[in-house]
Amino acid sequence: MINRIRAIRKDKGWTLAELAAACDPPTTAQTIGRLETGTRNISLVWMERIAQALGVDPETLVRSEGRDAPMIVAELGPRGPEALAQPREAVQAGTLGGDGPLTVLAVHAAVGPYLPGDQIWLRQLAPEDASRAINRDVLVPRKGGRFAFGRLIDRQGGLVGLLPPGAGEKQEVVNDPPWIAVAETLVRKL
Repeated sequence: MINRIRAIRKDKGWTLAELAAACDPPTTAQTIGRLETGTRNISLVWMERIAQALGVDPETLVRSEGRDAPMIVAELGPRGPEALAQPREAVQAGTLGGDGPLTVLAVHAAVGPYLPGDQIWLRQLAPEDASRAINRDVLVPRKGGRFAFGRLIDRQGGLVGLLPPGAGEKQEVVNDPPWIAVAETLVRKL
């Protein structure tokens, strides 16, 4: 099992001290640090206490070593999706079904219907299954480590046509993408 306390804490932008203070009863930053790094065993009581402080289910604090975690691979801004220098683990909000790997697009500027702080959870499809994603928002890898994001409006042979979100945007065409990730869940903090 892989301990995910640090990833979830950092995703929320909290320090060790802030998480320690949010626990009921409060604890020390040193204790939280030891629980995060595994130098101290995490009991069920600690899992429940930390999960409550973070506002997540206790099951999200650990994951199986056999499954890869969904990763945030790009951020959506006013100039389109930009690849992250280093992908980071995404904190899942709920249980998603499906067969393909999950990918997450983090939104850092208002674009179309998406607001800063949103996370768009996408399920990867093989290119030949693109017809299942017509008229849905998709993320498509481009050459050079870049991405295209928008409504899938056309598929002809190896060409995929996307209409980016926002008014007045021009269609983008991607040739032979290795996968197409269709938007499945929007996570918006209130």
